[in-house]
Amino acid sequence: MNNRNLIRFDWAIKRLLRNKADYFVLEGFLSELLKEDISIQHILESESNQQFDSDKFNRVDLLVKNSKGELIIIEIQNKSELDYFQRMAFGTSKVISEYISVGEPTINLKKVFSINIVYFDLGQGEDYVYHGKNDFIGIHKFDKLMLSKRQAEMLCKTEPSQIFPEYYVIKVNQFNDIALDSLDQWIYYLKNNEIKEEFNARGISRARELWRVDKLSYEDQKNYDRYVEDLRYRASMAWSMKMDAEYDIKTDERLRIARELKKNGVSVDVIIKSTGLKKDVIDPL
Repeated sequence: MNNRNLIRFDWAIKRLLRNKADYFVLEGFLSELLKEDISIQHILESESNQQFDSDKFNRVDLLVKNSKGELIIIEIQNKSELDYFQRMAFGTSKVISEYISVGEPTINLKKVFSINIVYFDLGQGEDYVYHGKNDFIGIHKFDKLMLSKRQAEMLCKTEPSQIFPEYYVIKVNQFNDIALDSLDQWIYYLKNNEIKEEFNARGISRARELWRVDKLSYEDQKNYDRYVEDLRYRASMAWSMKMDAEYDIKTDERLRIARELKKNGVSVDVIIKSTGLKKDVIDPL
């Protein structure tokens, strides 16, 4: 299958989750990531129902509720953001506060999963999938704080981390394209916009069948083409800015070397050969 026949995952989950068949695709991805059977009850919020472009600054890309009443945030970020970790924290806090009614007991607080698919180098780390959760560890005895027997019976949980938000970060560009398990098959699709025939992860064959460009309406195809072209433009701009920055650094270094050589009495001709700078640049140094 030609890669271009498949719709990008990020556009699909923001624009195509209109029926249960598409839910099944997303359920497959979430089940492989969270290592449990996920059934989506309904979509609470998505980019497709935003009224204004500015909404993207205060709304998540996608928010769904599963059959257990848990809330799952999915954020996909293509461009680098230095404060992205703060954005993750804000997103879970906002969802928790918005989905509990005034006067409602906190025991009804919803469990939140924050799934972040990033196409830039977020933080420092060698892995491509990270999982963060809230554990309480004793600073003297180094034991893990657990729920009491009564709490466990009332809440149907065993430890506090099952109450607090959990975070997943998938660093797509860091994936080495070798699919060793079913989750890797999904990440391969996220990175390469391709689903190999032998892939058998939950939901992925349905994605191969449903999320094809030629299945889009004429209007959706136009919107999708604009989206892909915009991504290309942004990638080109980011590359150009990086090249300009690297060129400026190299130029500054060549100027430093030229000054040092000139200070030590090296002839202009030798400096030109050593640095590649022009005479009119070297003379004022």
